Amino acid sequence: MPSSTLLIGERDPFMRRTLNHFLAPRFHLHFVDDGPTVIEAARSLNPHLIILEILLPGQDGLQVCRALKGDPSTREIPTLVFTWLNAEERALLAGADAFLLKPFDASLFSDILQRLLSRPGETP
Repeated sequence: MPSSTLLIGERDPFMRRTLNHFLAPRFHLHFVDDGPTVIEAARSLNPHLIILEILLPGQDGLQVCRALKGDPSTREIPTLVFTWLNAEERALLAGADAFLLKPFDASLFSDILQRLLSRPGETP
């Protein structure tokens, strides 16, 4: 039975289906497809983890990450930047807790999620 809520900022329908297929059995998922909506949803849902694609309309994933990490109500939520762009350094400078380059690798993805959700104060 799913216990943790994941907020996923992803605009690509194929990647949304892939993530849904892989994650839905273990997590409550909330997908959004633009930057401003990720910020609103993070404040209202208080998810256990946020997954961001950099290539989001409205505000890109790095802008969203900076906004979330600068907001006292969302700064403690672990954030994974999961993108096609080779931008690990920029993601970490924006405040991301982890970075993963697409394409989807189920084993590596699971390891990163487990690490982020096992942080003190988080519910796996």
